[in-house]
Amino acid sequence: MDNVKLNGKKILCIEDESFISELYARALRRAGYDVTTLISGIDGLRAAQSNEYDIILLDLMIPGMTGFEVLRQLRSRPDKLKAKILITTNLDQTEDSKDELESMADGYLIKAEFTPRQLVNIINDIAAGNQPSDNYNN
Repeated sequence: MDNVKLNGKKILCIEDESFISELYARALRRAGYDVTTLISGIDGLRAAQSNEYDIILLDLMIPGMTGFEVLRQLRSRPDKLKAKILITTNLDQTEDSKDELESMADGYLIKAEFTPRQLVNIINDIAAGNQPSDNYNN
């Protein structure tokens, strides 16, 4: 880990499943990202409002305040949040709630459908200012 060169990008991971957050954090740190992990929606919202992160990974089912509530509060800010927000979930959404999430978030990922390596590729694209592609199977 000592020889990893940081790329200057900061990621906030709001995820209550410690195994998943550790998998994400480990893969992203190896790729040079500065990663902060938090468990609760309240702590995550407070950290996100600092506006110091480039990308926020936001689980929907988190304690204290749901990811949906965190997302709504962040998007209702009068000043623009610089971070890109990616929803990470295993919940099956109704079409209406999925449409609402996708309209407020910058991306929507089903946790069971990507590996930590694929997550790094997705984050690399977003950090470079690109739209995520549909093919991360490499």
